[in-house]
Amino acid sequence: MIWLTRHKFNVYLRLIRFDRPVGTVLVLMPTLWSLWIASDGKPSIKLLAIFTIGSFLMRSAGCVINDIADRKIDPQVQRTKARPIASGEVTVKEGVILFAILSVLAFLLVMMLNPFTILLSVIGIFLAIVYPFTKRIISTPQLVLGISFGWGVIMAWVAVKDKIEFTPLLIFTANIFWSLAYDTIYALMDREDDMRIGVKSTAILFGQYVWLAFGLSCISFLLFLLWTGILAHLHTLYFISLLITGIFISVQVYQLKRNTAPEIAFKLFKNHGLFGTFIFIGIALDYLFR
Repeated sequence: MIWLTRHKFNVYLRLIRFDRPVGTVLVLMPTLWSLWIASDGKPSIKLLAIFTIGSFLMRSAGCVINDIADRKIDPQVQRTKARPIASGEVTVKEGVILFAILSVLAFLLVMMLNPFTILLSVIGIFLAIVYPFTKRIISTPQLVLGISFGWGVIMAWVAVKDKIEFTPLLIFTANIFWSLAYDTIYALMDREDDMRIGVKSTAILFGQYVWLAFGLSCISFLLFLLWTGILAHLHTLYFISLLITGIFISVQVYQLKRNTAPEIAFKLFKNHGLFGTFIFIGIALDYLFR
Protein backbone atom coordinates (compact mmCIF):
# COMPACT_ATOMS: atom_id res chain seq x y z
CA MET A 1 0.00 0.00 0.00
CA ILE A 2 1.41 3.40 -1.00
CA TRP A 3 0.09 4.86 2.23
CA LEU A 4 2.69 2.86 4.14
CA THR A 5 5.83 3.66 2.19
CA ARG A 6 8.42 5.95 3.69
CA HIS A 7 8.39 8.21 0.65
CA LYS A 8 4.63 8.57 0.77
CA PHE A 9 4.74 9.38 4.47
CA ASN A 10 7.19 12.21 3.76
CA VAL A 11 4.91 13.49 1.02
CA TYR A 12 2.00 13.57 3.46
CA LEU A 13 4.15 15.54 5.89
CA ARG A 14 4.72 18.10 3.14
CA LEU A 15 1.00 18.15 2.41
CA ILE A 16 0.17 19.11 5.99
CA ARG A 17 3.04 21.67 6.02
CA PHE A 18 4.82 19.83 8.84
CA ASP A 19 8.01 21.61 7.82
CA ARG A 20 6.29 25.01 8.15
CA PRO A 21 4.99 25.18 11.72
CA VAL A 22 4.21 28.91 11.67
CA GLY A 23 0.63 28.13 10.60
CA THR A 24 0.10 25.92 13.64
CA VAL A 25 1.54 28.65 15.85
CA LEU A 26 -0.89 31.19 14.40
CA VAL A 27 -3.80 28.87 15.24
CA LEU A 28 -2.48 27.83 18.64
CA MET A 29 -1.42 31.14 20.17
CA PRO A 30 -4.85 32.88 20.24
CA THR A 31 -6.30 29.62 21.58
CA LEU A 32 -3.77 29.65 24.40
CA TRP A 33 -4.45 33.35 25.12
CA SER A 34 -8.08 32.44 25.66
CA LEU A 35 -7.36 29.27 27.61
CA TRP A 36 -4.95 31.02 29.99
CA ILE A 37 -7.28 33.93 30.72
CA ALA A 38 -10.34 31.70 31.14
CA SER A 39 -8.35 29.52 33.57
CA ASP A 40 -6.92 32.49 35.52
CA GLY A 41 -3.45 31.42 34.43
CA LYS A 42 -3.81 27.82 35.61
CA PRO A 43 -5.10 25.68 32.73
CA SER A 44 -5.23 21.94 33.32
CA ILE A 45 -2.67 19.72 31.61
CA LYS A 46 -5.59 17.93 29.97
CA LEU A 47 -6.95 21.10 28.32
CA LEU A 48 -3.49 22.29 27.37
CA ALA A 49 -2.75 18.98 25.65
CA ILE A 50 -6.13 18.79 23.91
CA PHE A 51 -5.93 22.28 22.44
CA THR A 52 -2.25 22.07 21.51
CA ILE A 53 -2.63 18.76 19.69
CA GLY A 54 -6.02 19.81 18.32
CA SER A 55 -4.57 23.01 16.85
CA PHE A 56 -1.91 20.99 15.04
CA LEU A 57 -4.45 18.48 13.71
CA MET A 58 -6.95 21.09 12.50
CA ARG A 59 -4.29 23.27 10.90
CA SER A 60 -3.00 20.14 9.13
CA ALA A 61 -6.52 19.20 8.03
CA GLY A 62 -7.01 22.76 6.79
CA CYS A 63 -3.88 22.52 4.65
CA VAL A 64 -5.14 19.29 3.08
CA ILE A 65 -8.62 20.59 2.26
CA ASN A 66 -7.07 23.83 0.96
CA ASP A 67 -4.87 21.90 -1.47
CA ILE A 68 -7.80 19.76 -2.59
CA ALA A 69 -9.84 22.89 -3.29
CA ASP A 70 -6.90 24.55 -5.08
CA ARG A 71 -5.77 21.50 -7.06
CA LYS A 72 -6.47 23.29 -10.38
CA ILE A 73 -5.19 26.65 -9.21
CA ASP A 74 -1.93 25.65 -7.54
CA PRO A 75 -0.27 24.35 -10.76
CA GLN A 76 -0.70 27.86 -12.22
CA VAL A 77 1.06 29.59 -9.32
CA GLN A 78 4.85 29.57 -9.16
CA ARG A 79 5.01 29.20 -5.37
CA THR A 80 2.47 26.35 -5.11
CA LYS A 81 2.88 24.30 -8.27
CA ALA A 82 5.04 21.70 -6.49
CA ARG A 83 2.51 21.00 -3.72
CA PRO A 84 1.76 17.25 -3.46
CA ILE A 85 -1.79 17.31 -4.85
CA ALA A 86 -1.02 19.92 -7.50
CA SER A 87 1.98 17.90 -8.70
CA GLY A 88 0.14 14.57 -8.64
CA GLU A 89 2.20 13.01 -5.85
CA VAL A 90 -1.01 12.67 -3.82
CA THR A 91 -4.41 11.91 -5.34
CA VAL A 92 -7.58 13.75 -4.37
CA LYS A 93 -8.91 10.51 -2.87
CA GLU A 94 -5.84 10.20 -0.66
CA GLY A 95 -6.24 13.82 0.35
CA VAL A 96 -9.88 13.32 1.33
CA ILE A 97 -8.96 10.25 3.39
CA LEU A 98 -6.14 12.12 5.13
CA PHE A 99 -8.44 15.08 5.86
CA ALA A 100 -11.02 12.70 7.33
CA ILE A 101 -8.41 10.99 9.53
CA LEU A 102 -7.08 14.28 10.87
CA SER A 103 -10.59 15.62 11.50
CA VAL A 104 -11.70 12.44 13.29
CA LEU A 105 -8.59 12.50 15.50
CA ALA A 106 -9.28 16.13 16.40
CA PHE A 107 -12.93 15.31 17.10
CA LEU A 108 -11.94 12.42 19.37
CA LEU A 109 -9.91 14.87 21.43
CA VAL A 110 -12.86 17.23 21.69
CA MET A 111 -15.09 14.37 22.81
CA MET A 112 -13.28 14.57 26.16
CA LEU A 113 -14.73 18.06 26.70
CA ASN A 114 -18.17 19.38 27.58
CA PRO A 115 -21.11 19.09 25.14
CA PHE A 116 -21.08 22.80 24.25
CA THR A 117 -17.45 22.60 23.12
CA ILE A 118 -18.21 19.45 21.12
CA LEU A 119 -20.98 21.33 19.30
CA LEU A 120 -18.64 24.23 18.56
CA SER A 121 -16.05 21.82 17.13
CA VAL A 122 -18.50 20.80 14.40
CA ILE A 123 -18.70 24.45 13.35
CA GLY A 124 -14.90 24.57 13.39
CA ILE A 125 -14.64 21.69 10.92
CA PHE A 126 -17.24 23.37 8.70
CA LEU A 127 -15.19 26.60 8.70
CA ALA A 128 -12.04 24.70 7.75
CA ILE A 129 -13.86 23.20 4.76
CA VAL A 130 -15.50 26.44 3.62
CA TYR A 131 -12.53 28.80 3.78
CA PRO A 132 -10.55 27.56 0.73
CA PHE A 133 -13.53 28.12 -1.55
CA THR A 134 -14.07 31.75 -0.51
CA LYS A 135 -11.07 32.82 -2.58
CA ARG A 136 -13.25 32.38 -5.65
CA ILE A 137 -16.22 34.34 -4.30
CA ILE A 138 -15.21 37.30 -2.14
CA SER A 139 -12.32 39.77 -2.16
CA THR A 140 -11.70 39.33 1.57
CA PRO A 141 -11.18 35.58 2.14
CA GLN A 142 -8.69 36.58 4.86
CA LEU A 143 -11.65 37.50 7.08
CA VAL A 144 -12.99 33.96 6.76
CA LEU A 145 -9.52 32.63 7.56
CA GLY A 146 -9.53 34.76 10.71
CA ILE A 147 -12.84 33.27 11.82
CA SER A 148 -11.57 29.76 11.11
CA PHE A 149 -8.15 30.27 12.76
CA GLY A 150 -9.75 31.97 15.75
CA TRP A 151 -12.47 29.42 16.43
CA GLY A 152 -10.21 27.73 18.97
CA VAL A 153 -10.47 30.92 21.05
CA ILE A 154 -14.19 30.36 21.56
CA MET A 155 -13.79 26.61 22.08
CA ALA A 156 -11.03 27.00 24.68
CA TRP A 157 -13.08 29.49 26.69
CA VAL A 158 -16.17 27.31 26.58
CA ALA A 159 -14.13 24.25 27.56
CA VAL A 160 -13.27 26.05 30.79
CA LYS A 161 -16.39 28.14 31.49
CA ASP A 162 -19.07 26.15 29.61
CA LYS A 163 -20.43 29.44 28.26
CA ILE A 164 -19.50 32.23 25.85
CA GLU A 165 -18.64 35.54 27.49
CA PHE A 166 -17.56 38.95 26.25
CA THR A 167 -13.82 38.47 26.80
CA PRO A 168 -13.36 35.61 24.30
CA LEU A 169 -15.36 37.59 21.76
CA LEU A 170 -12.80 40.39 22.10
CA ILE A 171 -9.93 37.95 21.59
CA PHE A 172 -11.79 36.37 18.67
CA THR A 173 -12.30 39.77 17.03
CA ALA A 174 -8.67 40.70 17.64
CA ASN A 175 -7.64 37.50 15.89
CA ILE A 176 -9.80 38.30 12.87
CA PHE A 177 -8.00 41.63 12.43
CA TRP A 178 -4.65 39.93 13.03
CA SER A 179 -5.37 37.26 10.42
CA LEU A 180 -6.49 39.92 7.97
CA ALA A 181 -3.14 41.64 8.50
CA TYR A 182 -0.72 38.72 8.28
CA ASP A 183 -2.57 36.84 5.55
CA THR A 184 -2.74 39.97 3.43
CA ILE A 185 1.05 40.18 3.41
CA TYR A 186 1.22 36.41 2.86
CA ALA A 187 -1.01 36.86 -0.21
CA LEU A 188 1.46 39.39 -1.60
CA MET A 189 3.68 36.46 -2.57
CA ASP A 190 1.10 35.29 -5.11
CA ARG A 191 -0.51 38.59 -6.08
CA GLU A 192 0.64 38.65 -9.69
CA ASP A 193 -0.35 35.02 -10.31
CA ASP A 194 -3.67 35.46 -8.49
CA MET A 195 -4.58 38.49 -10.62
CA ARG A 196 -3.79 36.52 -13.74
CA ILE A 197 -5.93 33.48 -12.86
CA GLY A 198 -8.74 35.30 -11.06
CA VAL A 199 -8.16 34.34 -7.42
CA LYS A 200 -9.35 37.01 -4.98
CA SER A 201 -7.43 38.35 -1.98
CA THR A 202 -7.02 41.48 0.11
CA ALA A 203 -3.51 41.85 -1.32
CA ILE A 204 -5.21 42.58 -4.64
CA LEU A 205 -8.13 44.53 -3.13
CA PHE A 206 -5.93 46.99 -1.23
CA GLY A 207 -3.45 47.43 -4.07
CA GLN A 208 -0.86 50.14 -3.42
CA TYR A 209 -2.40 50.77 0.01
CA VAL A 210 -1.60 47.31 1.38
CA TRP A 211 0.76 48.89 3.92
CA LEU A 212 -2.02 51.15 5.19
CA ALA A 213 -4.63 48.38 5.40
CA PHE A 214 -2.09 46.18 7.15
CA GLY A 215 -1.29 48.92 9.64
CA LEU A 216 -4.94 49.69 10.41
CA SER A 217 -5.71 45.99 10.84
CA CYS A 218 -2.81 45.63 13.28
CA ILE A 219 -3.91 48.70 15.23
CA SER A 220 -7.39 47.18 15.55
CA PHE A 221 -5.84 43.87 16.60
CA LEU A 222 -3.81 45.51 19.36
CA LEU A 223 -6.70 47.70 20.53
CA PHE A 224 -8.97 44.70 20.97
CA LEU A 225 -6.22 42.91 22.91
CA LEU A 226 -5.78 46.06 25.02
CA TRP A 227 -9.50 45.98 25.77
CA THR A 228 -9.17 42.28 26.60
CA GLY A 229 -6.39 43.00 29.08
CA ILE A 230 -8.39 45.71 30.81
CA LEU A 231 -11.51 43.56 31.04
CA ALA A 232 -9.54 40.52 32.28
CA HIS A 233 -7.63 42.62 34.83
CA LEU A 234 -4.24 41.78 33.36
CA HIS A 235 -1.22 43.73 34.53
CA THR A 236 2.01 45.36 33.43
CA LEU A 237 3.80 42.44 31.77
CA TYR A 238 0.90 41.81 29.40
CA PHE A 239 0.64 45.44 28.35
CA ILE A 240 4.41 45.60 27.85
CA SER A 241 4.14 42.62 25.48
CA LEU A 242 1.49 44.50 23.48
CA LEU A 243 3.62 47.64 23.38
CA ILE A 244 6.71 45.81 22.13
CA THR A 245 4.63 43.92 19.56
CA GLY A 246 3.22 47.24 18.39
CA ILE A 247 6.71 48.65 17.92
CA PHE A 248 7.78 45.70 15.77
CA ILE A 249 4.57 45.94 13.74
CA SER A 250 5.27 49.64 13.13
CA VAL A 251 8.59 48.63 11.60
CA GLN A 252 6.75 46.15 9.37
CA VAL A 253 4.37 48.87 8.16
CA TYR A 254 7.37 51.00 7.20
CA GLN A 255 9.00 48.07 5.39
CA LEU A 256 5.79 47.28 3.49
CA LYS A 257 5.39 50.88 2.41
CA ARG A 258 8.86 50.74 0.89
CA ASN A 259 8.80 47.23 -0.61
CA THR A 260 6.11 44.57 -1.17
CA ALA A 261 8.37 42.05 -2.92
CA PRO A 262 7.43 38.39 -2.24
CA GLU A 263 10.61 37.61 -0.29
CA ILE A 264 10.02 40.62 1.98
CA ALA A 265 6.37 39.69 2.47
CA PHE A 266 7.23 36.12 3.48
CA LYS A 267 9.81 37.27 6.02
CA LEU A 268 7.31 39.71 7.56
CA PHE A 269 4.61 37.03 7.63
CA LYS A 270 6.78 34.54 9.51
CA ASN A 271 7.46 37.11 12.23
CA HIS A 272 3.79 37.04 13.23
CA GLY A 273 4.23 33.61 14.76
CA LEU A 274 6.80 35.21 17.06
CA PHE A 275 4.45 38.10 17.83
CA GLY A 276 1.69 35.71 18.87
CA THR A 277 4.10 33.73 21.03
CA PHE A 278 5.43 36.90 22.64
CA ILE A 279 1.92 38.01 23.60
CA PHE A 280 1.24 34.56 25.06
CA ILE A 281 4.41 34.79 27.13
CA GLY A 282 3.21 38.17 28.37
CA ILE A 283 -0.09 36.63 29.49
CA ALA A 284 1.56 33.62 31.12
CA LEU A 285 4.13 35.70 32.99
CA ASP A 286 1.46 38.18 34.05
CA TYR A 287 -0.39 35.41 35.89
CA LEU A 288 2.78 33.69 37.11
CA PHE A 289 4.16 36.74 38.93
CA ARG A 290 0.98 37.83 40.67
